[in-house]
Amino acid sequence: MVRSTRLRSILALSAALAVVSSVGAQHTGHQQPARPAAQQQGQQPVSPRDTVHFRAPSGQHVYIDYGRPGMRGRRIMGELVPFGRVWRTGANAATTLVTPVDLMIGEARIPRGTYTLYTIPSQGGWTLIVNRQTGQWGTQYDQTRDLVRIPMRVSTLERPVERFTIEMEPGRNGQNTLAMEWERTRAYVPFRVAPAARGR
Repeated sequence: MVRSTRLRSILALSAALAVVSSVGAQHTGHQQPARPAAQQQGQQPVSPRDTVHFRAPSGQHVYIDYGRPGMRGRRIMGELVPFGRVWRTGANAATTLVTPVDLMIGEARIPRGTYTLYTIPSQGGWTLIVNRQTGQWGTQYDQTRDLVRIPMRVSTLERPVERFTIEMEPGRNGQNTLAMEWERTRAYVPFRVAPAARGR
């Protein structure tokens, strides 16, 4: 009789614990939803950041920091990147130019400092915008902070470029090229280190 009573008590306790565990599991699952698959797998950002450097004759480094969106099967020029409108020229945070030396980009003198780069793409040519506002999200464009707008030439690439790319290509006799490539479009403008301004 004693053994039977103990057995019934053990069975009852086990049943009660099973019910509590089931309710607890349901509650926990509601409070802590599963993380997205991308987070679980530790995937890379869709538009990773990159930095391109240019070494001035003085040994100082000019650099551009920017986000690199990919085509991912999308049509880019004229659709994802509309013609005739200001584009962030990259992805996510604003594209930043940092130069410790004065530059000549095209025919425009850019004093040493930190700037944001925007562009206005079009089929016949792009416009490069050098803007004094810095540290903002790429879509936060304030035209009143423009330093200068510079025309860029365009050409068609033989092969598509999957991920948006900015290059600062060294040239002969200090004549260099700032180039932007994506899909089958290349926009470019010459640049060089500016001669020292008078009075410095």
